Amino acid sequence: MPQEVLPDISSRQLRAVVAVAQYRSFIAAATALKLSQPAITRIVKQVEAELGAPLFVRSTRHVSATEFGKEFAALAERLLIDLRINVAHMRKQAEQPRGQVVVSSVFSPVTAMLPSLIADYCRKFPGIEIHLREGLHSAVRDDVRSGLADFGLGFAQDALGTFATEQLGVDRLHVVLPKGHALARKSKLVLSALVGRPLVAFPPESMTRRVVDSVAAAQGLSLHYAITTNRLATLHGLVRNGIGIAFVPAAERPAASDPHLLTRPLIGRQLTCRVCLMRLRERELSPPAAAFMALARNWYRTVD
Repeated sequence: MPQEVLPDISSRQLRAVVAVAQYRSFIAAATALKLSQPAITRIVKQVEAELGAPLFVRSTRHVSATEFGKEFAALAERLLIDLRINVAHMRKQAEQPRGQVVVSSVFSPVTAMLPSLIADYCRKFPGIEIHLREGLHSAVRDDVRSGLADFGLGFAQDALGTFATEQLGVDRLHVVLPKGHALARKSKLVLSALVGRPLVAFPPESMTRRVVDSVAAAQGLSLHYAITTNRLATLHGLVRNGIGIAFVPAAERPAASDPHLLTRPLIGRQLTCRVCLMRLRERELSPPAAAFMALARNWYRTVD
């Protein structure tokens, strides 16, 4: 069966036919399309030659469409509308970035902000795949340094050298206690109150542990670490079961509704962690990663 040959007609030519049919005047159609009268006359003749049939009857006073011309003008208008709608849709789709963003974060932002922030980002950029890695600051630093993560949310105290950092806020340390613990009677605690008590803590390389150990050493205090874990949920669970007490940044505290745990602020000028955005200085962020980083910056400052 022989293949039908489609007419070779451009959208420009379709617009010219629709304009002449609408205005019933070559002069008015030429004005609407910002063309000269000879140009639009030539275009219509080209279409008629391609179709093999006259579209308009010309006279000295007016222009009228033939029956074939009426049908073709209606078809041309539908084609132009469909083309306009579909191209607009395709352009909108093309404007949506594609790809993935890898973010490495310490527990504090993961607990306090990242779930809501990621939901907000996904609504704005539905084509982006988010990979979230969470852990201790040392793991975040390694993820960013190796290039595995586009950027990280960590602590400014240990993000120097190859990293470009931007401080977002200061996270104060709190002590996590079982309800009914002797220290729960106090509204706030000093570091010396933890001496001689079994502590559940993150590993020595974690930022909170390093901050506390540094202050303890400066004050000549000796702390007793009973159990070390690298998981926040496990740390809370160990305190809940009476193994010991713990210190965490404010954002890593158990929920206020927790039936078994409560917290007290750990006061002291240096007992804080400075939360920051961190990335490699020489690495340029992809547009999706830069958009996520900007959203993280604005979101953190809004909730802080």
